[in-house]
Amino acid sequence: MNAMTRGILFRTVFFLFFALFPAFAALAQSGPVVVRPGAPGQPTEVLAEGTRPRAVEVTAKDVEFMQGMIMHHAQAVEMTALIEERTDNADLRLLGARISQTQAAEIEQMKRWLAVRGFPAEMDMSSMGGDHSHHMGGHMMPGMLTKAQMDRLRRSKGKEFDRLFLEGMIQHHKGALVMVDDLFGTPGAGQDAELFNFATDIDTSQRGEIRIMREMLERSAGKKE
Repeated sequence: MNAMTRGILFRTVFFLFFALFPAFAALAQSGPVVVRPGAPGQPTEVLAEGTRPRAVEVTAKDVEFMQGMIMHHAQAVEMTALIEERTDNADLRLLGARISQTQAAEIEQMKRWLAVRGFPAEMDMSSMGGDHSHHMGGHMMPGMLTKAQMDRLRRSKGKEFDRLFLEGMIQHHKGALVMVDDLFGTPGAGQDAELFNFATDIDTSQRGEIRIMREMLERSAGKKE
């Protein structure tokens, strides 16, 4: 590169720097730009400086889900409390302890979520008739054991108890998955970040426990043959 070319290049860079400096300075002072993506085929909207995202509104379905799941979890904890006096199955005892600890902690989490938002932990049962203990929205909550099933579980011991417990808890867990699907299938529901993460965790953990319990039932059936 000869001296003339270097001189031209230097003057060009010098000119561009001073020409563009005001624009760069203004951009640096303006701070980050907040944009809202447009719908398909629509332009992106640049929002005013200082714009903050609106808090997600809690829906009636969100509240119903949390209140209903508290009741649902409570029966699972009640079922696990029967294990100690009715079976010596070490695997079942370990599983029951995990379910009891996890769901008891989740009950407290759900109660806090509701209290922070000004809602009671219990559902309003005034418009429902009959046995309220296992109902949500006027219907039997998915997967919950009936009184007859719980009575039979309480009367059983040993291998019969193991089988009834595993079958009943699988039914119970599958019902919780139905409740999660119902939440996310309701327009506008499940958008609160904490609720979304909580319901997703329930779905993942209970699917895993269902697989474990099915394997335990299969091993138990194989020993009888």
